[in-house]
Amino acid sequence: MAGSKDFDLYRPSEEHDELRKVVRSLAEAKIAPFAAEVDEEGRFPQEARDALTAADLHAVHVPEEFGGAGADALATVIVIEEVARVCASSSLIPAVNKLGSLPVALSGSDDLKKRYLSPLAKGDAMFSYCLSEPDAGSDAAGMKTRAVRDGDHYVLNGVKRWITNAGVSEYYTVMAVTDPEKRSKGISAFVVEKDDEGVSFGAPEKKLGIKGSPTREVYLDNVRIPADRMIGEEGTGFATAMKTLDHTRITIAAQALGIAQGALDYAKAYVQERKQFGKPIADFQGIQFMLADMAMKLEAARQLTYSAAAKSERLDGDLTFFGAAAKCFASDAAMEITTDAVQLLGGYGYTRDYPLERMMRDAKITQIYEGTNQVQRIVMARNLP
Repeated sequence: MAGSKDFDLYRPSEEHDELRKVVRSLAEAKIAPFAAEVDEEGRFPQEARDALTAADLHAVHVPEEFGGAGADALATVIVIEEVARVCASSSLIPAVNKLGSLPVALSGSDDLKKRYLSPLAKGDAMFSYCLSEPDAGSDAAGMKTRAVRDGDHYVLNGVKRWITNAGVSEYYTVMAVTDPEKRSKGISAFVVEKDDEGVSFGAPEKKLGIKGSPTREVYLDNVRIPADRMIGEEGTGFATAMKTLDHTRITIAAQALGIAQGALDYAKAYVQERKQFGKPIADFQGIQFMLADMAMKLEAARQLTYSAAAKSERLDGDLTFFGAAAKCFASDAAMEITTDAVQLLGGYGYTRDYPLERMMRDAKITQIYEGTNQVQRIVMARNLP
């Protein structure tokens, strides 16, 4: 598994290229055949989870000391990108496993890391991330979920909304207020388990896209957990949450890249086969210009995303800017590329008999979650390199 910290800023190594071939082969053989069905039925892509786990690709970021592959940030990007190329819902398995567990990896005690990263690495559990609430979306520091100390335990009460893979994941990183007077510096992070008494889930949201990845509310009703499940020190949870997003916004950029690449690949093949006026429509300059623009935007997004991944691995000081920029640019590009791909197929592109309308629907969420693109622009403006 690719794990070097010395990879070129823009160019993947031979090891990364080999990883891409492996993931693409697996995705096309074991994930793509179920993608339309998963979307149509709105069901969790268990086939993808099984295939990714069997190939040790479900959580490649987990360090080797905890039984993981120890993959670097670029390798993680490539895995997510290649899975998203055929099924965006399935790509949220490795992406959200990283999002949910990274707070533990960044700030957790050695005992906490061993206790929760090891089962994740084995594929025995998935991890979700609980930050947003009904009244705290972009203003995450305005959350109301409370964690009150009670002896050697904390008691959690509140509601978390828009939680990806909720109900499927066994573990949840939950941000909760421990000191209401301190706003963001009064927020702490905890690991909550699915089977903890008082944990329950709302009905799955009926969404535009990524229908195979369940999005549900998480209800915490007097959930009593041991104090040693706190991630880091009390009051450091919000800082950990923001540090996590610096790294994981790059995984959303990777998802956007994959969706856009899948759309471009399909559209390119179609225009070479489709004939009008006696010749393939790929011969018409108007079509060629559309494809050229799509490919140009995609490659620019890829280079920015890979650069951000390199900075994530090296913990560069301008990571916050580059993580936000990669997520924002790649998701905007994916929305444009998938929309143009639908246009290239004409009426066929608008039907469910072809995958492009699904890719277009899936692309939209990449502009919204892990911080809307409007928020990304605020983040960039505050962290100009």
